[in-house]
Amino acid sequence: MQTNTSNSSANRERTVKVGSGWAMLPLTLLVLLGGVLAIVLGARGGGLVFFLGGISTLVFGFVLCGGFFTLQPNEAAVLILFGAYKGTARESGFCWTNPFNKKVKISLRARNLNGDKLKVNDKRGNPIEIAAVVVWRVEDTAQAVFDVDSYDHYVAVQSESAVRHLASGYAYDDGEHDEVTLRGGSDAVSQALQLELQERLGKAGVRVEEARLTHLAYAPEIAQAMLRRQQAEAIIAARQKIVQGAVGMVEMALNELAAKEVVDLDADRKAAMVSNLLVVLCGESEVHPVVNAGTLYS
Repeated sequence: MQTNTSNSSANRERTVKVGSGWAMLPLTLLVLLGGVLAIVLGARGGGLVFFLGGISTLVFGFVLCGGFFTLQPNEAAVLILFGAYKGTARESGFCWTNPFNKKVKISLRARNLNGDKLKVNDKRGNPIEIAAVVVWRVEDTAQAVFDVDSYDHYVAVQSESAVRHLASGYAYDDGEHDEVTLRGGSDAVSQALQLELQERLGKAGVRVEEARLTHLAYAPEIAQAMLRRQQAEAIIAARQKIVQGAVGMVEMALNELAAKEVVDLDADRKAAMVSNLLVVLCGESEVHPVVNAGTLYS
């Protein structure tokens, strides 16, 4: 029978209150001064008891000094006593805790991870270059310290893996009907990237605040071919608009001529007129008309 240890091994942060460093500072100074005074008295003939007591008091004062530490805003300290997690201090200022507690400071500020350009294949197998920026911060200090070896390195590696996985799930461009693409669906792609990153980095106590693509392009070996394809698609789309407009203008001209009885055209003359108008309207170069000085049917 197998047991799932992933959830049981996950640590959870416990916030603890620590003492004020300003309150302990006078007591610590008194202990240190008392120890020095006792050593001086013992050395001047006060006896061995004063001397040894002064040394012990002085050592105790130095031990108390080990409990002082400071925390800046958006900074926390994970307290560890002989390998056991005792809690996390989050109150900023001059603090004091058990001198034997190991204090691991962690920044809670938002950080930027500007990923490198990665060369991957999109959904259709086209090689592309992609990069992303991730805004993240440590949310659970216990998970960040105890559940991963180095949360900074963990964020970098998992972010690269998430970007590669994202790129393989979407086409770069020219998607099917209502298909989200990397180029056309930036908002949807960014949201998907943020959700995947949060799922991966949540194991390290990290909260992803934003994730967006900063670079997206075809790989150099196919960039020229894809550019020519995009240019061809643009030309075809423009031609379609021109033809649609030209057909509408020809239809309007024939209807106006017939409605106002300007001229009565048979089928052959209508076909010739349509041909001439389409050449004029759809041609790329300037058209030089030929003036007919005879009759309509000459």
